[in-house]
Amino acid sequence: MSRFPARAVVDLGAVRANARTLGDLAPTAQLMAVVKADAYGHGLLPVARAAVEGGATWLGVAQVSEALALRAGGVTARVLTWLYAPGAPLAEAVAADVDLSVAAPWALREVADAARAAGHAARIHVKVDTGLGRNGLTPDDLPAVVDEALRLEAQGVVRLVGIWSHLAFADEPGHPSLHAQGDLLRAAAADAEARGARFEVRHIAASASTLTDPELHLDLVRPGIALYGLTPVPQLGGPERFGLVPAMTVEAELANVKRLPAGHGVSYGHHYVTPRDTVLGVVPLGYADGVPRHASGQDGAPGAPLGVGGRRLAIAGRVCMDQVMVDLGPGATERAGDRVVLFGTGADGGPTAQGWADAAGTISYEIVTRLGARVPRVYVDGGREVPASGAERVAEGVA
Repeated sequence: MSRFPARAVVDLGAVRANARTLGDLAPTAQLMAVVKADAYGHGLLPVARAAVEGGATWLGVAQVSEALALRAGGVTARVLTWLYAPGAPLAEAVAADVDLSVAAPWALREVADAARAAGHAARIHVKVDTGLGRNGLTPDDLPAVVDEALRLEAQGVVRLVGIWSHLAFADEPGHPSLHAQGDLLRAAAADAEARGARFEVRHIAASASTLTDPELHLDLVRPGIALYGLTPVPQLGGPERFGLVPAMTVEAELANVKRLPAGHGVSYGHHYVTPRDTVLGVVPLGYADGVPRHASGQDGAPGAPLGVGGRRLAIAGRVCMDQVMVDLGPGATERAGDRVVLFGTGADGGPTAQGWADAAGTISYEIVTRLGARVPRVYVDGGREVPASGAERVAEGVA
């Protein structure tokens, strides 16, 4: 593979430690590590293994293909997948012992057909729309689906494992809808149990409620962004407020360094003009690599932060497809090949994913998950680099 002048360094030790911290914050609940979207851009299999080593007994993914990739990679922990359309390879998922969410009447029919094709019962979690207005069964559809699921369970076609939901205002701790949705899920579970259902887990808490609201932990919590050491509630404090450590550092090598006179335009549209004679650096990452164009520095405002030589600088001018520029200052001594940090742990005062989110008007989730595929992921554990495959250590899962 040809050498790429940037990389994302993922600390598996941080993932493992974050999983332990989250488990400690919800001691009465099981822990599902959400590793959808290639583990929020961090790498599906290495992160899944580290999360299981850190105490996660479940893994959560959105797409069936992600669940099957976990199984193909030798991960044996319980896996729940929840987003699919008609015609999805559900029989493969059932055969691979993947739990399936049922969010619509048609989905239960397809899961039942998949279980018959696979030759054994499908484990299902009934998804209830308690107010988010997204995926899930409406209160009107729920009783009939539960009754049909119980009929199929009696035939050995499915097994009712869980009932669950998503919160609409999870990132606003104290919002009155949070406990209202929790009460609706509890009521739905109680009604289903009165009809004969016996659930192993009820779950509604993702990262924010795992960190801030023990009353919503129920039987299982599903942290996602917190597993990666980022906070879903930055208004309450950074990751350190919750004992979390950011797992990803994105860094690049300066591709060019040159002197420019005062008054020189920088990047498309010249939205940044050098205010004095200075040194310009070219960083070889752009929006094709996931750098938000909204992170540009323009109209007199600095762009997203960059760490160079222990200094905290910012993107100068518009983000391009493959590169961004940084004004290194008139006394800069950097040379081509020197390291630039886009974001990392912030422990040394350097830039963070949250700082990038603030600069781009978005959330830290988007900053890490949009990182492009051509940026290599490099894995470290205990300060040393480890193979991405994790072949030297396959974590024991939960059957």
